[in-house]
Amino acid sequence: MKAVVYDKKARPDKLVYGDVEKPVPGENEVLIKIHSVSLNAADYRSMKMGIIPKRKIFGADIAGRIESVGQNISLFKPGDEVVGDLANYGFGGMAEYVTAPEIALIIKPGTVSFDEAAAIPIAAQTALQALRDKSRIQKGHNVLIVGSGGGVGTFAVQLAKYFEAEVTGVCSSKNVQQTLSLGADHVIDYTKENFTKSSKRYNIILGINGNYPLLAYRKMLSRDGTFVMIGGSLSQIFKSLLFGRLISLGSKRMKSLSAKANRNDLKFLAGLLEKGVIKPVIERRYPLEKASEAMDYLSKGHAKGKVVIQLKSP
Repeated sequence: MKAVVYDKKARPDKLVYGDVEKPVPGENEVLIKIHSVSLNAADYRSMKMGIIPKRKIFGADIAGRIESVGQNISLFKPGDEVVGDLANYGFGGMAEYVTAPEIALIIKPGTVSFDEAAAIPIAAQTALQALRDKSRIQKGHNVLIVGSGGGVGTFAVQLAKYFEAEVTGVCSSKNVQQTLSLGADHVIDYTKENFTKSSKRYNIILGINGNYPLLAYRKMLSRDGTFVMIGGSLSQIFKSLLFGRLISLGSKRMKSLSAKANRNDLKFLAGLLEKGVIKPVIERRYPLEKASEAMDYLSKGHAKGKVVIQLKSP
């Protein structure tokens, strides 16, 4: 089969398109013919840090059709269209086929395209878990989403509105209209305004992009507010992990989130997608042979929404 494989000796980008052996499912696995795979920060950051999947194939968010199943599989059958998050199961999505345990998958809603389905897992689950689980979002909360233009941010805006919050997005000029179109009540263009100097206070702040001081975020929280670091520069993520608890004084909480694959969450989000409550923003689509170009583009941090690799047109 064709796949994009990590090779640390390859130049310039260490991702090589070529032929590899087609995987064979074990008795507790299914074999999926991949139609679409979306890229995430988890892919390029793992590569930069030298955390390489065993199969040396990145790509966690997949959508495709089951080709065969192991003898112990009960939830799926050949021909089923599925979507899954393989971040905890070895990645492997940048290939024509991948094996996965059934716990990583759900049935793809029939009215949802493969591209849309593949755009959901990591980004939407991250936004959901940050808002619902870490922040305990409530109707009427004021929510600030720093980095509303990217993959996680675009879902965070839509989900915060689903939970009936008042949403303010922070993004660059090119993403202002997009953020408004997703339902944000207010948008701050960080190229024109230093939002950390604002006197407004927020119940919830999500730090997705940028490298702003943690103390500045803390100052912007309401009395019982919650800040959740789920992205940004690597240095800022490490600072949040190291110092978040130290500056969570009084009733203000400074948290970090490493989203976990959750089959029930994925079903919930797929249901919202099917109903049209949320919709992925897909800026670019690439063929598999251009996957290294797609990864490079995403890693520069300026993607508007999601980047998807198509292996077969739906």
